[in-house]
Formats: sequence, C-alpha cells, structure tokens
Amino acid sequence: MNTYSDWKDKASWLSIRNQAFIDGKFVNSISGKTFSNINPATAEKLINVAECDKADVDYAVAVARKAFDDGRWSNMHPSERGKRLMRLAELIEEHQDELALLETLDMGKPITESTRIDIPGCARCIHWYGEAADKLMDEIAPTDPSALAMVTREALGVIGVVVPWNFPLMMACWKLGPALAAGNSIVLKPAEQSPLSVLKLAELASMAGIPDGVLNVLPGFGETAGKAIGLHMDVDMIAFTGSTQVGKFFMEYSGQSNLKRVSLECGGKSPHIVMNDCPDLDRAAGDAASAIFFNQGEVCTAGSRLLVEEGIKDEFMEKLIKASGSHNVGDPLDPDTTMGSLVEEGHMNKVLSYIDKANEEGASCKLGGTRSAGRDGFFVDPTIFDDVKPSMTIAKEEIFGPVLSVLTFNGEEEAVKIANDTIYGLAAGLWTKDISTAHRMARAVRAGTVWVNGWDPSGDMTIPFGGFKQSGFGRDKSIHALEKYTDLKTTWISL
Repeated sequence: MNTYSDWKDKASWLSIRNQAFIDGKFVNSISGKTFSNINPATAEKLINVAECDKADVDYAVAVARKAFDDGRWSNMHPSERGKRLMRLAELIEEHQDELALLETLDMGKPITESTRIDIPGCARCIHWYGEAADKLMDEIAPTDPSALAMVTREALGVIGVVVPWNFPLMMACWKLGPALAAGNSIVLKPAEQSPLSVLKLAELASMAGIPDGVLNVLPGFGETAGKAIGLHMDVDMIAFTGSTQVGKFFMEYSGQSNLKRVSLECGGKSPHIVMNDCPDLDRAAGDAASAIFFNQGEVCTAGSRLLVEEGIKDEFMEKLIKASGSHNVGDPLDPDTTMGSLVEEGHMNKVLSYIDKANEEGASCKLGGTRSAGRDGFFVDPTIFDDVKPSMTIAKEEIFGPVLSVLTFNGEEEAVKIANDTIYGLAAGLWTKDISTAHRMARAVRAGTVWVNGWDPSGDMTIPFGGFKQSGFGRDKSIHALEKYTDLKTTWISL
C-alpha cells in the first residue's frame, strides 16, 4: 500500500493532460484561451487548462457526427465494441494510481477513496457495459402471419454529456459506458473544477481502440461550452448530472433548439430514517455519519436529513457523535485522511453560510460548525445540527457539504411526511427490523432508491440509479441505462 510520502512523490512527477481531446488528438482551444485549475487542498494552481467555447463545440459535434454517420463505431459489430470497452476497463485498472491522483488533486477527495472506490468503480462500469454490448436483443412483434414486424433498438447519434465535479470520472463512466456500448458518438464537457481525469480517460480510450472522433472531451465553463452543447442543433441528446437549476437550463436549451432528449440526475436532500426498532443502533449511527461525511458531503445522495424516532433519540445522538469522530479532516494525499477539502473556495463559503443560517434559525450545533483550522485549502469540519425543524433552511436546501440536520419524529406517518417534504426525490434510507414497516415505508417515500438497514451498501452495476421529482429523470447504471441512449424502430414487412 502506498504511504503518504509515496503519494506525494507520485504527485510530483505526475504528467497532466490539459488540452481538449477532439478527433483523436489533444488540441488547444480554438480561441487559445485557458483557465487555471486549482488544487483545493492547497489553494495553489495545478495547471492551465484549455478553455473551450461554442467554436470548439461546433467543431467537436461535426467530428462526432461524421464518426457516427460513417459507421466506424456505430456499425461496428457489437461484440467488437464490447471488446474495446473491456480493454478500456483494463487500462483504467492499469493506470489506477495516476487516475486516482488526478481525482484527488483536482477536487480534494481522500486518495484512499479515489483508489478503493472511484477508480475501481469506473473500471467495473466500463467492463459491465462492454459485456452488455452484444446482449441487446431485438424483437419480432406477434403480428398476423401476413406480415413481419421487426422492432430494433438503434443508437441515437451524437450525445452531449455534461458531468459534475464531485465524482468526475465515475459520473463520466456511468454515461460513457452505456452510450458507447450502444454505438453513439460523444461530446463530453467535464466540470471546470475537475477536468483532468476525464482528459486522461480520453487518452486511454484511444489506446483501447475507440476510433477517432467517437469520444471528444471539451473542458470549459457551463455558461459557454455547456450551453453551446445544450443548444446545438446536431446534438441528439443531453445526459447531465449536476444541480437542479442547471438541469432546468438544459430543459430550456432543448426547447429552444431541436427538442433533443434530456436525461437529468440532479440534486437531493435525502432522508435517513431511524425507527425505534432499529436492529443495530451502532451500525446505523456509523452509516448515518458516513452518509453525510463521505466525500466531504459532496454527494447528491448524501443522507443530509437524519430523522430519528423520539424513543431512541438521546441514545442515538451519543452514538452518532462518537461515530462521527472517525471522520478526520486532513491532507487528501494522506491515506489516513477520511475527509478532504471542498472543491473550491466559493463552494466552501456557501457551505459556511448555511452553517451561519442554521445558527440564526435556532438549530443546535452539536459538532463542528467551522472552517478547519490551520489549513491553506478549503476544508470544513464535519458538522451536526440537532433540534432542526422541517421548515429550516438547512432542512430544505441542498448544502452539498459535511452538514447534517437531525430531526425528531413520532411514528411512521410523521416520518414519511417529513421525508417527502422536499422538492427532491433521489434516495432515502430506513432502519427497522419489521419487514412490513420496511415495505410500507419504502413504498411511501418518494425516492428513486430506498436503502433498508444500510446506506448505499453496494456499487453493484445491476441496479438503476436516478430520482423522482426535481432530482431528475432517466436512469444511470443497469441495463436500463441503455434505453435512454437508443430508440426503437419498427420495420413492417408485408409478406
């Protein structure tokens, strides 16, 4: 296992790709502009990165369209597409340390999480869709014998992919895997805060045999490059993960342009419900702490609202505070660190403003509540607020940081009412030993995923992921993700 000094040494000689990747080549932006890429743990510049805008998007979309239309990938035998995707998965594993360092340096997450969770998860995703590429069956409709009706599933064309900064490579792979397996071409814009690992992925994809023009990566800003992708008349679909507000922008762009399809995975304010009959309070407390402090709370499914039934409240709070002590803030390159820095100064200040608001509205701060002392980067201590009312700002709005709101309830009906009192519906958790209670409440809570007696326990690719309400629509992961990157065509033959 690499030590702290090992990672520091590896970081010192790390080669960083900082140009756009279009038509199989790394190129400067057409304007020649660049922007500074900052290491949030030190507040120091890592490198200047190409700043793409509408001109680069136009070029990349034209390249992607040509690649799709000439069939170099879209008409390749599905099994061959699968082999190349599985080779890409192998290359991700072979370059694990390099990719993990890029993730950690770029957005501040602990290196242990990058190496043990993010990069292996990316490889697993790409491999899974590589295996699925030649297993999509078409249909023959049960028509009258005088006709033959074939129902075939075909790739959409050019997919615009826009991904967030909190899991830069994983969110990209969740979309690239099924989109490429289905035969589409891609124009991908990573978040401006964290473009580095996806640029490296583009290089690995070329090495794996993904043809030139099929995968294009354009670093840049949302209001320029992202908007240009959303409005482009020759982009057939947008696959987006990010904030609900930006998701709404892409819906508008679709209506203002060519009615391109839009798949959105947006914000969350996930309820984590602990009933009086919780089967294991210690485990539930540990999971409740991890649900909010993992990845510094910069997780769309973060269990940011902890609902505890009154009968166990005092005992559970003691266990929760104790469990939270294992989440230590430190240098992201230190393998012992479990909480790194927030992604940028502006986001840190936003999180701190929510903490100030919670204090003003009368919530009781039981842990943390401050910027981490003695560090140059953008660190916030793990924070827990008790005595939170459902109407308080921290119980309503997505903070996207290590800030937990604890609410108390009496009975199943009140728990469900509080859980559903949100514009979001991405995920939820429930602790009970009563199987009937588990089924009733899981059905009643409006969320795309409900975990029972555990919080996000598996990185299994077989289950779909996505939300209800303003958490978006469309699903990542599982065989269902392939549906949104394809469409059905009926061919009717009169015999």
